[in-house]
Amino acid sequence: MLEDVNVALGVTGSIAAVKTVELAHELRRRGASVRAVMTSSARGIVHPWAVEFATDRSVVTEITGDVEHVELCGRDGWADVFLIAPATANTVGKIAGAIDDTPVTTCATTAIGADVPVVIAPAMHEPMYDHPGVLEAIERVEAWGVEFVDPRVEEGKAKIANEETIAIEVARSAGERPLAGEHVVVTSGATAEPIDPVRVLTNRSSGRTGRSVARACYVLGADVTLVHGVVGPHLPSGTPDDPTFGAGSPVPYAEYVPVETASEMLDAAEGAVEDADALIAAAAVGDYTPEPHDTKLRSGQELALDLDPTPKLIDAIREHRPELPIIGFKAETADSTEEMVAAAREILDRVGLAFVVANDASVMGANETAAQFVTADSAESFTGSKADLAWHLAERLATELSDPTRL
Repeated sequence: MLEDVNVALGVTGSIAAVKTVELAHELRRRGASVRAVMTSSARGIVHPWAVEFATDRSVVTEITGDVEHVELCGRDGWADVFLIAPATANTVGKIAGAIDDTPVTTCATTAIGADVPVVIAPAMHEPMYDHPGVLEAIERVEAWGVEFVDPRVEEGKAKIANEETIAIEVARSAGERPLAGEHVVVTSGATAEPIDPVRVLTNRSSGRTGRSVARACYVLGADVTLVHGVVGPHLPSGTPDDPTFGAGSPVPYAEYVPVETASEMLDAAEGAVEDADALIAAAAVGDYTPEPHDTKLRSGQELALDLDPTPKLIDAIREHRPELPIIGFKAETADSTEEMVAAAREILDRVGLAFVVANDASVMGANETAAQFVTADSAESFTGSKADLAWHLAERLATELSDPTRL
């Protein structure tokens, strides 16, 4: 996500500076090179040696005759993006007033003037965050094109955002945005049909692919709505690609719409695509639904369930939005790649899809996948992580939406 991206990391004097080491590691794990800039207040909380260890580069602690701010954040500077995390109320106010009395604020002024993307992750006590002057400063700086990563407001504190959330915003700011201005709806996860108040009929989908696709589309500039099937009250959190994000949305890269049943997913998707530019139907929607029992079925008895077919989501969306570009997914237990491709082409032709991602059902719930990107006249093989598949899909979608012949 951050391969070959140079991140200048500004650290200010919030207690959240103790998280800087882990944040720097997270950025580097995702491919970034990181160089840190610290205020004197930040150095009282976390030692520059720790930050140097985390970044594997020397830390800027003062502006000298080497004009470090220009070398880092000038028009021909090293940084592709300047990230301030954590940012105090004091620092945000100074940036809004173009006050340059710390290495971090001097780098910020330089970056803004040089059109280097700037991302700010504030952290402070909640009353400070709610101060009208701080809110006005944030609004003013946002008007200059600076991106803010909303804090997690908990326990009377505006806590710094999760490392995952910050990394996503840095990637979105630093990279190209071929999907900018596009509204992409992604369906994801498994649906579940109630058998009784306790039991459900569901499938093995983890939703990992759909969440990865939504994240990739967001990083490429799209506004994303994620219609996510969950079993019971469980949020899509606690997995390696989606850790818990605190009291807010469990997916910071999308408007999150949780659903359970196939009919709920269809209703939510139909509402979401009203103003959408594309639908990526990655959810494993259940094909059948029973007539639910009002009371719990007793165990040990023989039981037969009458199953009725559920509506086909992509067929219903196609009828609802005849011209909408739709990308379908097809899970199969085929004996050969040819059979899988043939099954994908059947749904491609029936619904009029942009393309179909076909995969063997054995990858459901796994981190890795093997798939075929199927069009009317081609089938491209893909093997790798679901996150990499998501990037490939998002880039193909950008190409699809930019094609003037589709209009």
